[in-house]
Amino acid sequence: MSRPSVCHSRRCLLPLISLLSCGISTALGQDATTLDAIEVKRQQQPYRDLTVTGATKSPAMIKDLPQSIAILGKDLLEDAGVDTLADALDLNSGISRQSNLGGMWDSYAMRGFTGDPNFGSDYMVNGFNASRGYSGVRDNANVENIEILKGPSSALYGRGEPGGAVNISTKKPLFKPAYNIEVSAGRWDTYRTAVDLTGPLSQSVAYRLNASYQDGHSFRDTIQYDRYMVSPSFLWMISPDTTLSYEVEAVRQRAPFDRGVVAVDGRLGVVPISNFYGEPNDGKHVTESLGHQVFLQHFINDGWSLQTGLSYRESSLEGVSTEVRPYSALVNGETLRRRLRTRDNHALDTSGRFEALGRIETGPVVHNVLFGVDGYRFNDRRLQYAADPSGTTYGIDLDDPVYNADKPNMSLSIHTREEQRSWAYYAQDQMELSERWKALLGVRRDGYDQSVWNLRTGVEVSQSLSATSPRVGLVYQPLPDLSLYATTARSFRPNSGVSRDGVAFDAERGKSYEVGAKLESLGGRLSTTLAVFKITKNNVLTPDPVDPQNYNMAAGEVESKGVELDVTGEIVPTLRLSASYAYTDAEVTEDNADLTGLSLVGRQLANVPKHGGNVLLIKQLGAFSLGGGVQYVGEREGSVAPYSTSDLFVLPSYVSWKLLASWKVNPRLKLSLNVENLFDKEYYVSSYSQYWVYPGAERNFTLSAKYDF
Repeated sequence: MSRPSVCHSRRCLLPLISLLSCGISTALGQDATTLDAIEVKRQQQPYRDLTVTGATKSPAMIKDLPQSIAILGKDLLEDAGVDTLADALDLNSGISRQSNLGGMWDSYAMRGFTGDPNFGSDYMVNGFNASRGYSGVRDNANVENIEILKGPSSALYGRGEPGGAVNISTKKPLFKPAYNIEVSAGRWDTYRTAVDLTGPLSQSVAYRLNASYQDGHSFRDTIQYDRYMVSPSFLWMISPDTTLSYEVEAVRQRAPFDRGVVAVDGRLGVVPISNFYGEPNDGKHVTESLGHQVFLQHFINDGWSLQTGLSYRESSLEGVSTEVRPYSALVNGETLRRRLRTRDNHALDTSGRFEALGRIETGPVVHNVLFGVDGYRFNDRRLQYAADPSGTTYGIDLDDPVYNADKPNMSLSIHTREEQRSWAYYAQDQMELSERWKALLGVRRDGYDQSVWNLRTGVEVSQSLSATSPRVGLVYQPLPDLSLYATTARSFRPNSGVSRDGVAFDAERGKSYEVGAKLESLGGRLSTTLAVFKITKNNVLTPDPVDPQNYNMAAGEVESKGVELDVTGEIVPTLRLSASYAYTDAEVTEDNADLTGLSLVGRQLANVPKHGGNVLLIKQLGAFSLGGGVQYVGEREGSVAPYSTSDLFVLPSYVSWKLLASWKVNPRLKLSLNVENLFDKEYYVSSYSQYWVYPGAERNFTLSAKYDF
C-alpha cells in the first residue's frame, strides 16, 4: 500500500540551504539604500497589538470585535523567555496543559475543551490547520505573533473546539535587510541556536530564513532529545496591487517516549520526579513534518480584494516505546506492569481557500464583508504492533528502576487508513452601525466525508456529515476607550474512529454565549479585557464499558462557564505588564453511568483548574531590564478517562516563579539570564491517569546572547 512520503532531514535541507544561500548572497550585494522598504505594517505598542487578522480573516481593530482576543507578540515572548508554543500559551487566561502523548506534541485546553486527548490540540498557522497529522513540539523561532481567539471559530474555520482557537502568524520577508543570531545554554546540557535573516533579492522580491536547533538532556533520568526547524519564505511584489508569497517549514524532532511518573494509590511525591519507567534502549521517537504554504493577494480597487491560499503538509511519527499501563499497573505494591508498542504513522494534509473581501456603504451603515470557499483532504495511515504481558513479566521496580529487560514478542494491534474530505462556503459582515455601535454576523456551511479502513480486520466504515455554524455579535462603545460586547456562536467537530460495533460517531456540537468589556487606559498604554462565558458541548466520546481501553461511545455532554481577565501593556513607560486570571468551571453534565456504574456527572474535566493566573512584570533600567513572573495553577482532576472510582485522583495546585534579566551591551548585542522554577518547587503539569503523570522541571538556568548584524 502506498503511503505519504516524508522527506528526511538531509534530503529536505540541502535544496533549501542551496537556494537560500544564493538568495542571501544576492541580498548582501544589493545597495539596500536604493530600495523602498516594504513591510507588513501593524499597529503595536509594548505587549499590545491593536489589530488582529485571524478573528475575521482581515485586519480589524480588536476593540471593535465582539470576542475576547489576545495577541502574544514577539516582544512579549522575548521578555518572557519562551521558545515553544506551550510555554507561550501559559501567558494567557483560561488555557491549561493537557497530556501530551509522552512529550510528542503540544496539548492544551481552552476554556476546558481540548478535543480528542489521543491527538495533539488544534492550532493554525497563517489561517491553515497545522495540527492534522503529527506536529511535534512547536518552536517559536519563526513566530511573529500568536493570536488567541476565544469562543467558537467554526463560522470562519469550520471544525474546531468551542473554547477557542490559536492562530500563529509567521515572520514575513522584509525589504529592509536584517540579520540576527541567538545562542543559549542551560541546565542539563541544553543548547539552542536560532537565526533570523531577511532582506531583498531584488526590488520586487524579498526573502526570510528562520531556523533553530536545540538539544539537551533532562531532569528525567536517561532522557536526551534534539529538534530542528528550518523555514525559508519569499515575497514577490508582482505589482503595486498584487503579492505572491511562499514559505516552507521543515521540522524534525527526536525524543524518547516519556509518560512521566506514578501517583501511588493516588498520592504524588512517593517516587522521585526523575524516575523514568520506560526502556532507554527503545531509542527515540522521530517526528517529522514538511509543510508548504502559498498565498496570493490582489487588490481590485480601494474597496475590494481577492486572496487565495494553498497548504500542503506531510508528517510522520515513528518509534518504539515501553510504557507503564495506564490503569491497574501496580503489582504487589512494588512492580509496575508495562507494555511495549511500536508506532509507524504517516499523514498527508492538503488544504485550499479562496476569499473575496469588500467594503460596502448602505446609507449610514458600513459593511466590511467577506465571502469564501475552502476545503481540505487528509489521509492518515497508522500501523502499530504491541505486547501487553501479564503480571511482572515485563515489569519494572517502582522505587529503583532497572533497565534492559527482555522484550516480549509483539503482534499487530492497529493497522488503519483514514481519509477525510471537507468543503465549505462562508460569509461574514462586520458592520459599523454608528460611531458607537458595531455588529458582526457570520455563517458557514460545511460538508464532511470520512472513511476508515481497518486493514487488520478488512472492515470499512464511512460517514457523511454537514453542519451550519452561525455567529452573531454586538459591540457598544459608550466611550472611545471602552467597548462592551455580547456574542453567541455554534461549533462542530467530527469525531474520529468508530464504535465497538463499527459505527462512525456523530460529530460533537457546541454552543457558546459570551459577554465582556475591553478598556484602554493610562493614555492607551494598558489594555484590559474581561469576559464571562458559558459553553455546552454534546456527543462527547466516553469509554465503552465493554472494552474501555480500545473503544469509545458518543454518550457525553460537558459544560464550561467562567470568567477571564487579561491585562497587558505599560503601567509607566519603563514598566511592562502582562497579567491574566481565569475562573473555569468545566464539568461533565451527561455520561454513560447507566452502563459503567461510575457516574462522572459534576466532575471537573481533567487537567482544567478552576482557578489559574499568570503575572509577568519587567522593569527597564536604561540598558538593563529586570523582571519576574509567577504562575498559579489550581487543583485539577487527574484522570482523563476513569473506569472506576479507584482511578480518580487529584493533581495538586502549584505556584512557579521565574526571574528574568537582560543587558543591552551595545546596539547589536543583548545578553539575557532566565531562571525558571526559581524556588525549585516540585509540581505536576498534567496527567492522563495515575500512572501517566508528567512532573514540572526542576530549577533551570538559561543564559542567552542575541547579536544583530
